[in-house]
Amino acid sequence: MASRGEAKGGTLIVGGGFAGAYVARLLRKGGATIVSPENFMLFTPLLPEAASGTLEPRHAVVPLRLMCPHADLLLGRATELDTKRRFVRVETEDGVFPIGYTQLVVAVGAVSRVLPIPGLSDHGLGFKDLADAIHLRNHVLRRLEAAAAAANETHRRRELTFVFIGAGYAGVEALGELADLVRDALRHYPTLRGEPTRWVLVDAAPKILPEIPTRLGDYAAAQLTRRGVEIKVETKLDLLEPHAATLSNGERILTSTLVWTAGNRPSPVLRDFGLPLDERGRVRVDGTLLVEGHDAVWALGDGARVPNEATPGTPDPPTSQHALRQARRLAKNLQGTPRPYRYRTLGQVATLGRYKGIADLMGLPVRGFLGWFVTRTYHLYQLPLFSRKLRVVADWTVSLFFRRDIAELGLLGHPRGLRDE
Repeated sequence: MASRGEAKGGTLIVGGGFAGAYVARLLRKGGATIVSPENFMLFTPLLPEAASGTLEPRHAVVPLRLMCPHADLLLGRATELDTKRRFVRVETEDGVFPIGYTQLVVAVGAVSRVLPIPGLSDHGLGFKDLADAIHLRNHVLRRLEAAAAAANETHRRRELTFVFIGAGYAGVEALGELADLVRDALRHYPTLRGEPTRWVLVDAAPKILPEIPTRLGDYAAAQLTRRGVEIKVETKLDLLEPHAATLSNGERILTSTLVWTAGNRPSPVLRDFGLPLDERGRVRVDGTLLVEGHDAVWALGDGARVPNEATPGTPDPPTSQHALRQARRLAKNLQGTPRPYRYRTLGQVATLGRYKGIADLMGLPVRGFLGWFVTRTYHLYQLPLFSRKLRVVADWTVSLFFRRDIAELGLLGHPRGLRDE
């Protein structure tokens, strides 16, 4: 094991996601060391568009070295936390390194919440990171190829049926974008012209998008239904087979595509750190984002239960806008006198596919084209780095005038190796 190193500026940030990266960026010349398994931050609001081809996938990520120029980056995973001696053990490609700190920020985020449903882990598709998005895009395009080569109508219908489990933001936005991708791609399949596609959205809740006001949720449901999406609420997945999904209402749907977007859970690494956790596995922090029972450990983001003075009794939801505001408060607390975190949400936004969206702006409902425009504008505003904003705007502009690229990205990044052919 290598000798102990020290975090730059005394601040060690475990996690290079939205929350952790913004803390490092906002500390500016104060400096910090970021421990992350990747050298980029994924801007998750753009993930559905990266999956559908509206956006170049690499434009949905921001290089940490560019976003946080005053921070050091250590590629690896934190495996052990010693709060008494104030160091974190980090596992990298070159070995294990203990990194000392004066102040520790835990921002490891969340992972997909996968339930013990028979067949789900074997045949279901996730939608949590960029690799999931690219894999899902490739899978959907392969289903079109399979449908075009199908020997009979039953096989063709099976390949053109797509099931999404989870009707929150991720599920609704992913379904909307991928439905647009399939509709555009089918123009290039002469044998499939006129063939119907089937889209099914399933959720255990009484309605879709429960996070937003009822009237906007009803509007979203109406828009999706108008586009032919079958919405099945108060329904669960009971069994997943290679080419069929059985629901709790007894319906068996022939499909080769089931996308699981039914929520997240805090990263399991938090249990290894020995920090105080709530019943859902989130780190318990006080109003200043300081971990309960510790004087130099802070936590924020999806993996923390963050109390908000603006909403007493209701901790922050796991959204990017809340993570950004938490990061702003924490950066100030690390550099000065700690003050309680307080933030009243500006609203919620979501897209429903091309030119359709919904937004709740401080109680004002916005929908349709204006809702779609507001959603895109807000996402662009949150995206760090002017160069990244320009790249995204360029992608959006090109998509207005040209049809989607339907090339698979499956072999990119997977060289065949040297061989004599």
